[in-house]
Amino acid sequence: MGTPNDKDSVSALLQLYDEALPHVYGYLVRRCDDRATAEDLTADTFMAAVHAHRNGADVSVAWLIGTARHKLVDHWRRLGRQREAMAELWDAASEVADDGSPLEALHVQAVLARLAPHHRLALTLRYLDGLPVDQVAAHLDRSLHATESVLARARAAYRHAADDLEGGDR
Repeated sequence: MGTPNDKDSVSALLQLYDEALPHVYGYLVRRCDDRATAEDLTADTFMAAVHAHRNGADVSVAWLIGTARHKLVDHWRRLGRQREAMAELWDAASEVADDGSPLEALHVQAVLARLAPHHRLALTLRYLDGLPVDQVAAHLDRSLHATESVLARARAAYRHAADDLEGGDR
């Protein structure tokens, strides 16, 4: 494709993007649980292509499909680790009774059950396991800043779910 800084090279990369996007996205969307995940992995694949191109690699449709496959496998591994961690952490939620009443533990479990899995995992790691934010970030495979954002959204979701649960009990 030429040198990475060459205008023709950039044009060729853009042309490859136009040509390969349906193939890469099609490959991923058939293998993902949802379109949003396929879109994210497609974006990650093309970002990897830009970085590889800057480093002088010859990027082709085959290269992109191979990279998409690796991104998908990484995604599945991350999901597997999160599911295992969630199962362990769900069990840990029952241990809240050690610090409070059994009723409080049941309430926490009921509220956590209403949350999205990534919010439930983040809150459990942070507050039930008592991990510092940097360790939560490592478990979630996210940056510190992204983890702080996830925790903020998770706390808001928890408050909302707790309010809904308490409102439903009346």
